[in-house]
Amino acid sequence: MKNKTIDYVLRATWQAISRMYNEEASKYGATMATGFALLSIDKEKGTPSTTLGPKMGIEATSLTRTLKSMEEKGLILKKKNPNDGRGVLIYLTDYGKEKRALSKNTVIQFNESIKKHISDEKWENFIEVAETINQLIQEKKIFNSAENNENEIS
Repeated sequence: MKNKTIDYVLRATWQAISRMYNEEASKYGATMATGFALLSIDKEKGTPSTTLGPKMGIEATSLTRTLKSMEEKGLILKKKNPNDGRGVLIYLTDYGKEKRALSKNTVIQFNESIKKHISDEKWENFIEVAETINQLIQEKKIFNSAENNENEIS
C-alpha cells in the first residue's frame, strides 16, 4: 500500500474487517453490530443504554435499531434503571451470554491469527501509531494546532 494516505489505509482495512465479521456473523443470523453490542454490554451488571452508543462509537438511531433487533431475538432485556428513572439498563439474557461468548471467541481468533503473521515489534509499533493518532485527534492537534494555523492563508 505504498503512497496511500493514513486515512485510506485505515478505512480500507476497517471495511475489510467489517465485511469479514459480517460474513462470520451471518452464519449465526447476526451482524457485526450485534456482536459488538453483545461484547459492550456488561454481562453481570447490565449497561445503561445512554453509555452504549458512545462506547460502541455508533449513533443513537443505529443503536436503537440494533437493540430492537437484539430484543426481538431474545438476546437482551431492557429494564428501568433504578438509579435514574428516565434511563434504561440493557441486560444480556442467557441466550445473549451464549452468543456473547461466541462473539468473544471470534474476536480472539481474529487477533491471534493476525499476531501469528506479524512480529511483536510490528504489533507494538502498530498500537503506538494508532494511539498517537487517537491522542492527536482527542487533543485537537490535527486541524486546530498553532503549527497548522501558521500556514493559513490570510
